[in-house]
Amino acid sequence: MRLKAREAKRLLVDGEVSAAELTKVYLDQIAAVEDRVHAFIRVTADNAAKYSTKIDREMQAMRGPLAGLPLAVKDNMVTEGVTTTCASRILHDYAPVYTATAVRRLWDAHVVMLGKTNLDEFAMGSSTENSSVQVTGNPWDLATVPGGSSGGSAAAVAAGEALWALGSDTGGSIRQPAALCGIVGMKPTYGAVSRYGLIAFASSLDQIGPLTRSVYDCALLLRHIVGKDHYDATSVELPFEVELPEGDRLDGLTVGIPGEYLAPGIEPGVRA
Repeated sequence: MRLKAREAKRLLVDGEVSAAELTKVYLDQIAAVEDRVHAFIRVTADNAAKYSTKIDREMQAMRGPLAGLPLAVKDNMVTEGVTTTCASRILHDYAPVYTATAVRRLWDAHVVMLGKTNLDEFAMGSSTENSSVQVTGNPWDLATVPGGSSGGSAAAVAAGEALWALGSDTGGSIRQPAALCGIVGMKPTYGAVSRYGLIAFASSLDQIGPLTRSVYDCALLLRHIVGKDHYDATSVELPFEVELPEGDRLDGLTVGIPGEYLAPGIEPGVRA
């Protein structure tokens, strides 16, 4: 499944697919490939199916630009009603009594959560091999790593197991797995997104951000999680709305490539 969020929303709005049908597509893909990719720690299939059906039934009350779009969430963001483990045996049965603000804002926008994704334990790693639960593979080559620590979220999007996902970034934990999995990832400016409910690695550096299949989707997801949160004193209200790009074409765009990227010793696949 290689849909972008903008395309999926168009199908929902045009009535070509229901929220329940769209959710089932991703749950079926998880069932088909998860035993090889190992992107998820917990798949909330029953909750996702029930909530997507509710969205279809109450469409007038539950409308909006994100309504019905399936999402994966890195398992270091607390989610009321769903265990949050940080891929650690220490928290294997931790049941949060509240939900991270970034996740809550997406739930309020009627996004369908598919489950919680794998990570290096407590986000301390860059390969998603250092999880007490399992090792996540890169969907493009399962013998290689997806990067980390948001490797589960990146792999889920790249493998078509999720339309898009949330990750967290301290020193590259969104950007690096996004690069290794061939998707889009962004670490927002510090303070742009509330850290409330994110189990900290380094509080002065941590940020929650999107992993998506396009720049447009990245901006769309970011637009719905930014903003001041009274639970996080370091968060700020942005003086502007996150702009959505008008198109995906790169005509006329000049891209600079640092010479170091082509230095001796770089693997051919990276050089290409």
